[in-house]
Amino acid sequence: MYKFNLKKVVISATAVTALSAGAAAAQEACSNYTVADGDTMATIAIAAYGTSNYQPIFNANRNIITNPNALAPGLVLSLPCEDGSLPNGQSAQELIAAEEKRAASVKRSNVYAPPIKLVAGNGWEPFTTESLSGGGIMTRLATTSLQRAGNSRDFSVSFVDDWTSHLETLLPLGAFDISIAWTVPDCTNHTYEWSAATESRCNEFVASVPVYDIVGGFFTLPESEYSQATAFEDLKGATLCRMDGWSMVVLEEVGLNSDNLTLVHPSSARECLDAVLTGSADVAAFEVDLFAATMKDMGLTSEDIVENPYVSTLSSMSFLAHRTNPFAREYIAMVNKGLNEMRESGEWYAIISDTLREQNEKLNAASN
Repeated sequence: MYKFNLKKVVISATAVTALSAGAAAAQEACSNYTVADGDTMATIAIAAYGTSNYQPIFNANRNIITNPNALAPGLVLSLPCEDGSLPNGQSAQELIAAEEKRAASVKRSNVYAPPIKLVAGNGWEPFTTESLSGGGIMTRLATTSLQRAGNSRDFSVSFVDDWTSHLETLLPLGAFDISIAWTVPDCTNHTYEWSAATESRCNEFVASVPVYDIVGGFFTLPESEYSQATAFEDLKGATLCRMDGWSMVVLEEVGLNSDNLTLVHPSSARECLDAVLTGSADVAAFEVDLFAATMKDMGLTSEDIVENPYVSTLSSMSFLAHRTNPFAREYIAMVNKGLNEMRESGEWYAIISDTLREQNEKLNAASN
């Protein structure tokens, strides 16, 4: 089994912070909260944690939130504790340890099978990075799934930072079996013209069940006409910044593409926010947790850049195997079995929250 040689570096990403001094007592972290009329995911996060990043709340309540833009009054949300555990529940570390102990007691087959070769890449904290335990959230979920639900396959994990090569070269040529992890479009949706990337992901690859759902936001200057857009249609005609190499699939699905947008593709989230600040872009579009982290890193506040409260995207991330791999369906089926068991046991959420806890600790250590 592959051993991670982790680098001792500090990453810049969103931390789940303590309750801010002015927050409403009814919205404290580590408690349950009943949604009131007018609440949004962002306002609840600000009151409970002092940050507008609501991805941790979404993770903890994924089974009951279908649209993060439209919370129904009366919905009861679990607001995670600072260590990522849920109110009145086991800590993430306790649950992971219990599942590892249980898995270790399962009798293993002595029939040899070659290790499954997994490939990830750096630069996508906290999801895939050698700087976090187990290689980040997605990598931990992938490797753990291969040791759950009766699976007992060994694996190897390599980090190849040229992400484009994963799908264009490494998987098709059989250098690796599974790549971690990619946005997968709704391949039943033919209401828009598919791009080459959508065609490829739907027709050339076998995808796992959704591993993680990422909320994407649209960020503008407070006075921008796009800050109060109430529909994706309202964003057409804008100059939109999305980092180079990031999939456009999730935007294409809601009708936003190069035909109705002017696109800017710098290499980082910081450059995208700089583009908004300087007026070379009207809107930046990427993950809400990365937005909160980058805002903090740049020393910006909601007086500088705001998240549109009415429109957001939801993209499902999956593991991919190439259809030319004779074992593609077998390997993806094994991953699916493990992931389903992990969701039922709570280990899926525990791994996510434990990785975010580690990330938070590194960020705090760097700022002290």
